[in-house]
Amino acid sequence: LQLHHSGHHSCTFRYRPWPSVWIESSPVTVTVHGVPLSGVSLWAQPPGGQVALGDSLVLSCTVATGTGPLSFTWHRGGSGALLGTGPHLELWHTGDEGSSHYHCRVSDGDSVGKSVPLNVTVL
Repeated sequence: LQLHHSGHHSCTFRYRPWPSVWIESSPVTVTVHGVPLSGVSLWAQPPGGQVALGDSLVLSCTVATGTGPLSFTWHRGGSGALLGTGPHLELWHTGDEGSSHYHCRVSDGDSVGKSVPLNVTVL
């Protein structure tokens, strides 16, 4: 089931083929509840968040449970500046300024989950 399946539903069947007689059941109300966000995690490739100067680093944000659609945002350090959107963030040709703490935020429209910050070190 998806959230959009919530609503009033009934079934209709043909009681007699000729002349056709259709019978409709009484409607029932179906309510599909969303699953709250939990288990927001951050992963790095290469693992551990250590990357050689000039190389690329890919960060991935995952959610253990939660009902979509989900939106992802990426942030560095304590700033609220937006680095990117989507479940992955690729840092190309990482320089000294790439060393920092990174985290992702995930929203399902009702709640927001935040990953534990990952310390990225440029070697």
